[in-house]
Amino acid sequence: MTKEEFLEKIKEVGSADTSFDSKGWNKENPLWGHCAVVSLLAQELFGGELVKGDLDEYPKYSYLKSHIWNRIDGVDVDFTAEQYNDISFKDLKDRVVSRESVLNYLGTQERFNLLKERFEK
Repeated sequence: MTKEEFLEKIKEVGSADTSFDSKGWNKENPLWGHCAVVSLLAQELFGGELVKGDLDEYPKYSYLKSHIWNRIDGVDVDFTAEQYNDISFKDLKDRVVSRESVLNYLGTQERFNLLKERFEK
């Protein structure tokens, strides 16, 4: 599977119940609130590291706390970049984080399992 095919499929299987912000999610922005679960799944498929950037400096998004993307073969790839129309992961102070730390965040394991199950069907 290519990264482009992965992104298209993620858009099809993601929904409000797999979004961190289910109230903010809608079909017009299918990647909204999916950075953690999509990045975890991408890591399983493509390898690499998980990278986290804080959203504290962006009042519009600060309630989301952070944004997560992938670093694959040394290149940053943000599969959920289009959820934001006015910021980029390149604007965020970043740090590599462990898979365990991402999965331990409130509700992430359950949302990840649901997304992965739908993705694999």
